[in-house]
Amino acid sequence: MTQHAEPTVTAVEGHRADPAATFAELYGSEPEGIWAAPGRVNLIGEYTDFNDGFVMPLALPHTAVAAVSRRTDGVLRLYSTDVPGGVVSLRVDELAPHSGHGWAAYPAGVLWALREAGHPVTGADIALTSTVPTGAGLSSSAALEVVTALALNDLFELGLSAAELAVTGRRAENDFVGVPCGIMDQMASACCTEGHALHLDTRDLSLRQVPFDLASQGLTLLVVDTRVKHALGDGAYAERRAGCEEGARLLGIPMLRDLPYEGLATALSTLADAGADESVIRYVRHVVSDNHRVEQVISLLDAGDVRAAGPVLNEGHLSLRDDLRVSCPELDLVVEAANAAGALGARMTGGGFGGSAVVLVEEAAAGTVAKAVSEEFAAAGHAAPGIFDAVPSAGARRLR
Repeated sequence: MTQHAEPTVTAVEGHRADPAATFAELYGSEPEGIWAAPGRVNLIGEYTDFNDGFVMPLALPHTAVAAVSRRTDGVLRLYSTDVPGGVVSLRVDELAPHSGHGWAAYPAGVLWALREAGHPVTGADIALTSTVPTGAGLSSSAALEVVTALALNDLFELGLSAAELAVTGRRAENDFVGVPCGIMDQMASACCTEGHALHLDTRDLSLRQVPFDLASQGLTLLVVDTRVKHALGDGAYAERRAGCEEGARLLGIPMLRDLPYEGLATALSTLADAGADESVIRYVRHVVSDNHRVEQVISLLDAGDVRAAGPVLNEGHLSLRDDLRVSCPELDLVVEAANAAGALGARMTGGGFGGSAVVLVEEAAAGTVAKAVSEEFAAAGHAAPGIFDAVPSAGARRLR
């Protein structure tokens, strides 16, 4: 077995939140540039992306910001103001999948993926800071990947498109870190635009920017972070992906995307007759129905009837809770409390097992709903949730 050098850790005292100042303090020079990439929240379409299906995320104002300069000596140095410890120093020619490195595996994996694709990336100094909550189902890892990919693309003049940067980020997470995620998170971070939700076909990466101006209609989309941390590398995500693939195999189709909603009932009977595991049947039902829910929400937005999307969000949560079984008591409590307080609809968002929920609510009732959710959490003995407005924001960009 090839041995790979352990990362070198250098202590740094008194880091600053400003990435340019942090970079100068760490590395003794000004960065060549500063880039940002956002986290995302997914309005509808969960666990559909690795099934070649449809999703509808929007970028958040919360971003990962990277100050970066090139190196030509084969060294990659990484530092985050958000993680205890110092600079992680790695040799680019020793980067190997599943070799650890903790948080640094995400940006390091991007450099590895670019080099694997034949791009002449010879090293970098990177200082990162992020306002994307970690473990909240808001794609903090994708933001790290995309901001790193964008910076290296610009500095090394690779000429990659936003979609190609997203694919690079997904390869870093799939093959280097070892999380079998789909493409939604990276595409949202790379391609979303301000004031829009992203209607993405994950099969061919075709996309449409859908106007999503809630304020003009007197509406608000709240994100409720339950503070329950999830970890998608623990096997539950992979198990559901494998179950979806098994369902497609038993049905004789390439992916569950290829099963139309109108044929779902017949397909479920076919699976039962074939002796499919009960969990596989549930997973198939969720994925096909959630693809249909994306199409429903798109139609409602196009018709200007955003309020009618609320019940569709509720249906999506029940499917995630009962068929996919990726919710948790705290997420269920958000949905129940919000709807009881007058929300138009709510559902968990992201990978589940904790993380966040989205709540569609009349702007005038947002405070009341947020207060009700917080009170129910306190009554249940849970930590206070984090609640903020999901403002559709810009995707990855260079700041200077």
